Amino acid sequence: MRKQNWPKRDPIKNYFPLPNEIYSLGLSSTAIAVYGYLLRREDRKTYQCLASYRMIGEAIGKCVNTVRKYVVELEERGLIRTERTTITTQDGRRRNGCLLYTILPIQMSIDQFYQRQLDAVELAAERQRTKKRKERYKQEEGAQVCVSR
Repeated sequence: MRKQNWPKRDPIKNYFPLPNEIYSLGLSSTAIAVYGYLLRREDRKTYQCLASYRMIGEAIGKCVNTVRKYVVELEERGLIRTERTTITTQDGRRRNGCLLYTILPIQMSIDQFYQRQLDAVELAAERQRTKKRKERYKQEEGAQVCVSR
């Protein structure tokens, strides 16, 4: 078998880092694809990028409405922030432009995710305690009815 001489890859060029923690946040695969595309397009100094829903959709193979849905999911999870932009046409009219995406630090989103999990566990524990108290109350009430007869 002949040895293949593959071209060496420049570790900085044509690559972008996708944090490993993104997979532990419970995001859908499409949300991860949208996030990855935004990371690919971002300016590494300002952490911002301009992209339309159509542009993102064409890149990941989804329709505009689907992209919009997953951008909202990423915003709710605290991974990105969006701002509306405007453009001025040659005849002086102002129009809506693409969204300006700001990629937020992932640690904030991870902390928020873990806090939501802790809140859910505490809520489940409180429901369980309430259920036990309710059962004890019913048993005590039933015992009092039997004694009074």
